[in-house]
Amino acid sequence: MNQKLLKLENLLRFHTIYRQLHSLCQRRALRQWRHGFSSAYPVWTAQLCAWPWPTDVLTGAALSQYRLLVTKKEEGPWKSQLSSTKSKKVVEVWIGMTIEELARAMEKNTGFILFQSDYVYEALLNTDIDIDSLEADSHLDEVWIKEVITKAGMKLKWSKLKQDKVRKNKDAVRRPQADPALLTPRSPVVTIMGHVDHGKTTLLDKFRKTQVAAVETGGITQHIGAFLVSLPSGEKITFLDTPGHAAFSAMRARGAQVTDIVVLVVAADDGVMKQTVESIQHAKDAQVPIILAVNKCDKAEADPEKVKKELLAYDVVCEDYGGDVQAVPVSALTGDNLMALAEATVALAEMLELKADPNGPVEGTVIESFTDKGRGLVTTAIIQRGTLRKGSVLVAGKCWAKVRLMFDENGKTIDEAYPSMPVGITGWRDLPSAGEEILEVESEPRAREVVDWRKYEQEQEKGQEDLKIIEEKRKEHKEAHQKAREKYGHLLWKKRSILRFLERKEQIPLKPKEKRERDSNVLSVIIKGDVDGSVEAILNIIDTYDASHECELELVHFGVGDVSANDVNLAETFDGVIYGFNVNAGNVIQQSAAKKGVKIKLHKIIYRLVEDLQEELSSRLPCAVEEHPVGEASILATFSVTEGKKKVPVAGCRVQKGQLEKQKKFKLTRNGHVIWKGSLTSLKHHKDDISIVKTGMDCGLSLDEDNMEFQVGDRIVCYEEKQIQAKTSWDPGF
Repeated sequence: MNQKLLKLENLLRFHTIYRQLHSLCQRRALRQWRHGFSSAYPVWTAQLCAWPWPTDVLTGAALSQYRLLVTKKEEGPWKSQLSSTKSKKVVEVWIGMTIEELARAMEKNTGFILFQSDYVYEALLNTDIDIDSLEADSHLDEVWIKEVITKAGMKLKWSKLKQDKVRKNKDAVRRPQADPALLTPRSPVVTIMGHVDHGKTTLLDKFRKTQVAAVETGGITQHIGAFLVSLPSGEKITFLDTPGHAAFSAMRARGAQVTDIVVLVVAADDGVMKQTVESIQHAKDAQVPIILAVNKCDKAEADPEKVKKELLAYDVVCEDYGGDVQAVPVSALTGDNLMALAEATVALAEMLELKADPNGPVEGTVIESFTDKGRGLVTTAIIQRGTLRKGSVLVAGKCWAKVRLMFDENGKTIDEAYPSMPVGITGWRDLPSAGEEILEVESEPRAREVVDWRKYEQEQEKGQEDLKIIEEKRKEHKEAHQKAREKYGHLLWKKRSILRFLERKEQIPLKPKEKRERDSNVLSVIIKGDVDGSVEAILNIIDTYDASHECELELVHFGVGDVSANDVNLAETFDGVIYGFNVNAGNVIQQSAAKKGVKIKLHKIIYRLVEDLQEELSSRLPCAVEEHPVGEASILATFSVTEGKKKVPVAGCRVQKGQLEKQKKFKLTRNGHVIWKGSLTSLKHHKDDISIVKTGMDCGLSLDEDNMEFQVGDRIVCYEEKQIQAKTSWDPGF
C-alpha cells in the first residue's frame, strides 16, 4: 500500500511541476508579446493565460485525501475534505506587503507549496502595472493585493497586527519649565549682525583684544564664531559673530534663534543695506530686542542721523525718535565708545532678567560642527540649561556623543560648561548639523535608543512619501494606459503594431556622439566645506539656481572635511567638478585627480567660489557668434557685365569707413534691413582685381548670388565673425 501511495504521490507531483513549468513559459511568452505589441490584447491572449491554480489546488487536495484514506481508514470517507476545497481560503494580508510576503502568506494559509512569486507576477500580467519594474521585495498597493487574491480564488483578510502595530516612542524631549525659585542669573547671549564689511568682527576683536579679523580670510567672517567676553566691570557676555555676507543668511537666522539680544551694526557712511534689512527681519522673527551700533563714526563722511532715519522705514525706532531701540555711535577701528555699547547691552540684559536652571540634564543648541584633524568630530554649542561635564552622554538630531573633551573659544580645556557659555565638544560618533537641539540622556544605551527612534521616524516619513509618489505614478500610468487603449482600440492589430513601432522608434536612445553633446550641458558638482554651516550656505546658493534650460546643475555629493579619494572617484564617475571651501586636498589626491581628469577647485572666500561656479556653468554653454564690422561702403551705381553666357550684376561702391577685405564676410542692407549675407565673387579697382579697398576709394564688386539686384543707396558692410563664450543667466544675488 505504501508503494502504491508513493507512486501516486510522485505522479501527482510530476503533474504539478509540469503545469508550473508550462505556466512559466506562457508568462515569458506573454511578456515578450506585450513588449512587441499593444497592451490592448486580443481575446485569445487571455485564453493563453489560463490560470493553473484551480487544477493544482484540486490535485493537491486529491493527494491529501488519498493519503488520508490509506493511512486512516477509521476516520471515514474523504468527502468532507474534498468539498472543503470548494470554499474560499482566507489569506491574511497587510498594506505595503511585498511580492515575496504575499506569496508566502498565500502558501501558509492554503497549505500548498504551489504559490510562489511567479504566480503573483502572473496575476498582475494583464493589469496596467509595469511587471518589468517589480522585484521580489517590491511593495504592492492595496489594489494589486486585492487583484492577486481575487484571481487566486481566495478571500483576503486585512491584518490588524501589521496595521495597528505602533512602535513605542523612545524619543528624548526637553524637560518641563523649572521652578522659578531654582533659577539663577545667567550671562546674555548677544548676536552681532549686519551687512558685510560694516565692522562686526572688528568690533568683537576690540572687545576680546585678539586678532580674529586678521585671521579671517579676506577680512570676511566665513562661519559663526561663539566667544565669551569678560568686561572690566566683571560682567560676562557671550557673543555670536554671524557672517554678514548674503550667502550666510540661513546661518545668521540660526544665530538669532539662540540669542537674547541682537547688536545691529550699521556703517555710518554706507547706511542701511540689503543684509541689514535681512538681519532686522531675523531678529523680529525670533522676537529678540535690538541695540543699534552705528559704526565707522570716525570717518569724515559718517552720518549717524541718516542711519537712524533710514531704519524708521523698517520699524526700528531709536530712542531719539521716541522708540525703545538704544543707538550707540562707535568706531570699531579706534575702539571709541565701545564701553558705552557694552553697558547698554548689560543694562538691557538686566531689564530682561535672564535666568536659567544650572541643575539637571543639559539642554543646548549646536552652533557649528566641523572635523578637526587632532580632535576628530567637534561641535561648538551654547548651553541653555544644566551644567555640562566630562563623561555626559548627549544626543543631537540623529547623532550622539559621550563627552570626551571640552574647550573654550581659545582652545583651553575646561571641566564644566554652564548656561549661556559657548563650548567646544568632542566625542561625537557622527557629526550633527548646525542648529540641532542638544539633550543629555542617562546612558549610552539610552542615546542609541533615541537615535534609533529618530531614524525610524525618518524612515516612516520617507516611506509615507514614497507611497504617495508610487500612488501618483500608478494613477499616471493607469491614465496613460487607458488613453493608449482609447487611441488604438478601434484599430486592427496590424495597424496598432505599426503605430506602436513608430512611437518606439522616436524613443530610440541617443547615439554616442549625440549623448556626449547632451551631457556637455550638465555640470555635476561635489561640495566639501570646513564646517557644516559653510556647506549649508553653499547648498542654499545652489538651491537658487534657475538656469536649468541653459545648463543643468546636479549636486552629486556634499560633506564636511578635506577632499578625499572617494570624492575624486565620484567626480570621475559623474564627470563632475569638486569645489572645496576652506579645505585642503593632499598631493596624492591632487595627483590622482590629475590622472583621472578631475578638476579640484579650492577657495577661501565664498563669493569667489560662486564666481568660479558661474564661470564653469558658462563654459558648458555653446559659444555665441558676434559680428564685428570691418568696413562699410555705399552703392553709387549699378551695371552688369557679361561672363560667358550670363550677365552678372555689379555694384559700383565707395568706401565710407574702414576697409573692404575680399576674404571677409559681407552683407547687403536696404533701408536698414539686411537682405543678403555671403561672400564676394570679385572685388575690383579700375579693372584690377584687389583684395583690400580702403576708405575713400571706389570699387566694383559682385556677389556670390547671381539673382541679387542692387539699388542705388544700398549699403555693403564688411564684417568678421568672432565666437564669444556665453554667460549663464543665473544670478545668485551677490
